[in-house]
This record gives sequence, structure tokens and C-alpha cells, in this order.
Amino acid sequence: MAASGNGRVGGSDLPVTNAFKIPESVLVVIHTPDLEVLLLERADQRGFWQSVTGSRAAPDEPLAATCAREVAEETGLARSPAEFDDWNHLNRYAIYPHWRHRYAPGVAENTEHVYGLQVRMKFEPQLAAGEHTAFRWLLWREAADACFSWTNAQAILALPQRLAVQL
Repeated sequence: MAASGNGRVGGSDLPVTNAFKIPESVLVVIHTPDLEVLLLERADQRGFWQSVTGSRAAPDEPLAATCAREVAEETGLARSPAEFDDWNHLNRYAIYPHWRHRYAPGVAENTEHVYGLQVRMKFEPQLAAGEHTAFRWLLWREAADACFSWTNAQAILALPQRLAVQL
């Protein structure tokens, strides 16, 4: 939609803004070699545990750069985009109704790209204030069971195969 000369969208009272989230995101499963997985509790939904997630900052932001930015923002861990393992897996799902206000009007579906990040050992993340309230490291099966999101649980359940680990 084109902006009118008054800085409004289509002559309406809606301001021109880039405040809407892009409905394309990353899911980053952070794990140790022995399959302990980092989970974060959402601040806006207590009891909702998840891996690091986040939307692209711009439509042309490389997905690995989105991973690096989100991991740094949510955990304080700085990693190069090259360190993220692209699992070449996409999930498409309906955005929960209580989060749709974050997206442009009419957007109801998100595309999620799954990535992994192996760390040598567990670390204590520096949680983003207002985004997460707690963290925990769990073995992969327990972590999958703790996730509120089916896509997150599915990704964690695939972790042993991704690492070719015999359990």
C-alpha cells in the first residue's frame, strides 16, 4: 500500500511504520554434544518453554544472520552466522490469535526455518528483559516434552538423528 503525502497509509489514519513483524522466522535449537537443550520461558506466557526464536529484521536479512542476532539478543551468546547449522527444514503454521496484532493486518501464518547451534558446554544465558523470565537445560526428550510449540518439540526430537548419535 502506498503512503500518501501526509505520512499516512492510503490516506487513512494509520501511520506509515515498519513496526509489524515479518512472518518469517528462525527456530534455533541450542544444544550440547551430549544432547542437553537450552529452553527459555516466555515472559508474556508463563509456562511456555521454547528454544530461541525470532523474526527477520528485514525481508532481505540472511537467515543465519537472524539466528546470530536472536541468539545474542535472547541469551547474550555472540556467535558468527557461519556457526549455525541450517537443518533445511521449514514449518508453516497459523500464528496464535493472541500474537497476531504483532503482524500486518490479514497476516495469519508464519514460515519458520529450523537451525541448530552446538555449544561445547552448558552456559548461563543473559536473558533479554521482558522477553524471557527463566532458562533451563534439559536432556533432549525432556526438552521436547516441555515445549509448548509442536514445531519446537519436533525439531528437538530430530536432534539425535541430526547428530547421528546412537541412543
